[in-house]
Amino acid sequence: MPQRPVPVVLSIAGSDSGGGAGIQADLKAFARCGVHGATAITAITLQNTVEVRGVEPVSPDAIRGQVSAVVDDLGVDAVKVGMLGDVATIEAVAGALRALPAGTPVVVDPVMVAESGARLLAAEAHSALVEQILPLATVVTPNVPEARALAGVGEEAPAEELARAVHALGPANVVVTGGHREEATDVFFDGHDLVAIPGERFAGAAAHGSGCTHSSALAAHLALGHEPLDAARAAKTVAAEAVRDGLAGLGRDAGPVDVFGLARRSSTAGAAR
Repeated sequence: MPQRPVPVVLSIAGSDSGGGAGIQADLKAFARCGVHGATAITAITLQNTVEVRGVEPVSPDAIRGQVSAVVDDLGVDAVKVGMLGDVATIEAVAGALRALPAGTPVVVDPVMVAESGARLLAAEAHSALVEQILPLATVVTPNVPEARALAGVGEEAPAEELARAVHALGPANVVVTGGHREEATDVFFDGHDLVAIPGERFAGAAAHGSGCTHSSALAAHLALGHEPLDAARAAKTVAAEAVRDGLAGLGRDAGPVDVFGLARRSSTAGAAR
């Protein structure tokens, strides 16, 4: 295959009709990081900032077909996996990941619950996610509630213990993100060393899509050649800035993150006129 002008990162995830999370957030994060984004949509959500009104799964054949079409033509330098939804989807995605060229980095964001509180992973799909997807991950990026659910660890467990417990499920590296902790500090674990990745908390900021943005930015930096820890640090910065610049007031609930600083740029341009 000829040399690509920029890396290609494939997002295998659900679509958010409100544009704040899912595939839409992934593509914006890829562009922000300087890679080309391709997609394999797993489900269409009827979603806005307030609620998820419904979920329409994409057929397993269509999921596999999307991945194959991208890999066969564009090639793929890294993959981000987001919302999977049900067992049939998980099985299709696991098969597609195993068919990728050896060494392709895979970042798994174990999406279970939407920002609005709606459940996005069927209860019966939990074990399939753990058994079929996590062992294929170069990096898995749960928040604290997701890490607890994956590992079956109680609420009192600190992030460091959660990182170790999730790592024991098979991924090469784990980042327990800090969005649901008192301190906005991510915890990275590679099976040997625990590393804290500190960050700033922006009280009252718009955070819808922050997890998708973080995992996509991490995948993008792996595609750009960064080691997992360096990619996790870069992703922390991208996601934090996106929350800082989030579009509060866009929609009636948690507004979407903004990796491009659109409102800030707009206000600056308006002041200059």
